[in-house]
Parts: sequence; structure tokens; C-alpha cells
Amino acid sequence: MMIIYHKNKIFSAMSGTLLVSFLFSILTGINPLCNQSALVFGAEDLAKTCQTLLDDSNGGCGTLSREQCQEALNKCLDYYQSQSSYYEDKVDETQKEAKTLQNKISILKNKISGLNNEIYKSNLMIKDLNLQISDTQASIGVSAVQIEDSKSKLAELLRTIYEQDQRSLLEIMLAENELSDFFDELAALEALNIKNQELLGHIKSLKVELEDEETALTKEKGELEQVVLVNILQKQESQKLQQEQESILKTTKGREDLYQAYLKETQAKASEIRKRIFQLAQVSEEEAPSYEEAYAMAKYVETATGVRPALLLGLLQTESAIGKNVGQCNCSTHSYCKYPDIGWKEVMQSSQWEAFLQITEELGMKAETTPISCSINGGKVQWGGAMGPAQFMPNTWLNPSNPDKGYKKKVENILGGTANPWRVKDAFLAAGLYLSDWGAGSQKLQKEVGAVTAYLCGTSVMTSRCKAAGGYSYRNQVMENASEWEKWIEEGVF
Repeated sequence: MMIIYHKNKIFSAMSGTLLVSFLFSILTGINPLCNQSALVFGAEDLAKTCQTLLDDSNGGCGTLSREQCQEALNKCLDYYQSQSSYYEDKVDETQKEAKTLQNKISILKNKISGLNNEIYKSNLMIKDLNLQISDTQASIGVSAVQIEDSKSKLAELLRTIYEQDQRSLLEIMLAENELSDFFDELAALEALNIKNQELLGHIKSLKVELEDEETALTKEKGELEQVVLVNILQKQESQKLQQEQESILKTTKGREDLYQAYLKETQAKASEIRKRIFQLAQVSEEEAPSYEEAYAMAKYVETATGVRPALLLGLLQTESAIGKNVGQCNCSTHSYCKYPDIGWKEVMQSSQWEAFLQITEELGMKAETTPISCSINGGKVQWGGAMGPAQFMPNTWLNPSNPDKGYKKKVENILGGTANPWRVKDAFLAAGLYLSDWGAGSQKLQKEVGAVTAYLCGTSVMTSRCKAAGGYSYRNQVMENASEWEKWIEEGVF
């Protein structure tokens, strides 16, 4: 035989029994050709083989028996579910990584913003210091001019005083009317000299102070310029780090998108395998399944909804004795019919009529002879209208206001085709989906009890209306049945 691999798919030049034997040996670990344990195949081989099952429009199992085919499909379902779990973990991991990076980038952006503010404030202070230095330098210039002027005046006074000191007594006597005038003039010159020297000292002192102030301002300006330089370098480093983090974030986002794509693909394959498994449940629409068949279907419902098999079976046992009682009214063409003359309009509220007609018409069934549930007391109708093994009301099944939320559509999304509330496997799945929507998929007792309550009353809370409808009795009966089923399962009855 020859096996050809192409683009992760396996094509075989062999046919019939040999292909079936090959697939079964990989999936179950048994080689039917030699009746010995087969080699352990890796995940890649299993992936290719499962893909072959999916690619086969006839179900992929060839001449395998129903039990062998189910086991092969179960192997593939386990594989794809484990792959889905792996990619879910990877998605979570990359999302956490991306969140951490986003936090770091946010911190860096805040830091850069803070540095920008510091740089802006420092530059304003430097600008102000430049103005102060400019004013100080101008004052120093004025002081220097005043000093030079004072020096010139002092030099002139000193020269005049010196010239007066050099005159002879005869010259003084001849020039002055009185000797006292000479001495008065000399004293005035001395006084002016002292005053000018004091002024000169003050101006020099002022100049020194201004020069010291200029030096201090220049030093402060230099220190601020150094701070600005450090802040700019820190900003550049932070921007560089931000760019690196954003690049890593982009890469991380790319990996997340890739994992999301892989996750979507494996979930789709798991859904298709689950669909194939359900399709193997060859249970008549008219006949109730055996307990073994019911348990097998409940197990597959668990893979789609998370609802434990015992709870689902306990509920369906209460609702319809696992499909044995699907309605005693509006059923003139059925041998088990107890009230064949009581029609659907008599037992069903008028608000349900349109949905019921739509359901039966789409399925090619007659509204007048399709069995529905009813409660008759003293010949009078108490209530009724529920359909099939899971006892769905027409409006709940279709949800006319939002069909995508209806259980018909939900079942079809998993199994394909047109969902039928009287078909056992469709009813099982729909009931599981309903319980899951109310939290029973968590398999926590409190959630399960609430979901069972909602199945009867439309709310998980035991309201007065729910009590009046027998809510406590119904809930207790379902949970008791579920306990019994759980006991049988644990004992390995099935």
C-alpha cells in the first residue's frame, strides 16, 4: 500500500478494508491485520488521520462497525479538545503578556510625559535666568560707567588739590583776598574728595555684588541646563524602550491572532467530530432509546455543553421517561395516544400556535396528528403543548423574536440539518444546552438545582408561581433521578 501526504492531509492509494484497518490501527492502537499492538503514532499522524475522517463526506469510517467508528471518532474528539485547551491556554498566556506590556508602555508614556513637563519647566526657568543675567550684566555695565566717571572726577579733584598744595604762600596771598578763603576752598576740596571716594567704594561694592550675582545665576543656569540634558537623555531612553515594548506587543498580538485562528480551527473540527458522533446515534424518532443508548448520547451532550450525563438523564426521565412519553394529546395516528380527540389548539395557548405551525410545516409533519403533552383532569385540559422527549414549548424551541437564540438554531449549529424536537438526539442536545445556559455546565450542585428549576419555571428562583406549578416536587424528582443515574454510572452499569 502507498500513503501520500500533501498539505497536512493524508490520501491513500489503498481502498476499502485496508484503509479502514489502517485508520483503526492508528486511532485505537490495534492492528487488525496482525492482531498485535500497533506502533504509537505521534500527534502529527493522529491529526492527519482525523483530518481524513473529516474530509470523508460519507462519515470517514468506511466498513468499520458502529462501535469501532465511535471509538475512532472519540479518539479524534479527545485530540481536538486537547488541542483546543492548549490553544486556549496559549491565547490566555499571550493576552496576559500583552496586558503586561500595555501596562509597561502606559508607565513609560507617563514617565515620558513627566519628563516633558520637567524639561518644559526647566527651559522656562533657564529663560527667566537668562533675562536676570542680562539685567544683571546691564547693571554691571552701568556700575562700570559710574565707576569710571567717579574715577575721572576723583582724578580731577586730586589734581586740583595737588596743584593747590604746590602754590607758595606769596602766590596764595596775591590770589586770595584773605587767607581764610584759601583754607576754606582747600577744606571743601578735601571734603569732596572724601565723598567721591565713599561713592566710588559703594559703586565698586555694588559691582562686586552684581558680578557675584551674575556668577550665581550663570551657575544655576548651567545646573538647570544639565538637568534638562539628563531629562532629555532619559526621555530618549524611555522612548526607545517604549518603541521596543510596542514592537514586542505587536509581535505578541500577532501570536495571539495566530493562536486564536488555531483555536477556532480546532474547535470547528471538534464540533464536526461531535456532529459525526451524534449522527451515529441511530435512534428512531418514534421509539425511546435504551438506557445504554441514552447514556451514550448524554455523554456526547456533555462534550458539547459540560452538563453531566446523570443530570441530563435525570431530567429527561422526569420529563418523558427518556422519550417513552412524548405526549398523549393530538396524536390520533399513534397507538399509545390516550386523548386522540383533544387537539393542539385545545391544550396549547394561542401565543404558541404560530410557532407550532411553523415547526410542523418545516418538518413535513401534520399539526393535527403530531403528539404534544397535556394534563387532563376530570376531562378538562389543565395545561399542555410541550414537544418531544425534552418537552420544549414551541416558542422556547424557536424563540421567534430572536431565532439565533432559539434552541432549534443552537442544535442546528452543532449537528447541522434541520433540528427536530421529536428526534431523540436533538432533544437530548437541546435539553443539555438549556441546562448549560442556566449554569449546569459548571457541574456545581447549586447551579444544577437552579438550572433544573429554570427548566420548569423559566427562572432559577423558586417563585410563588413556580411553587404553584409544582416546582419543589419537580426539582426534587429530577435530582433524585440524577442521583440514581450517577450511582449506576459509578458502578459501571453502562
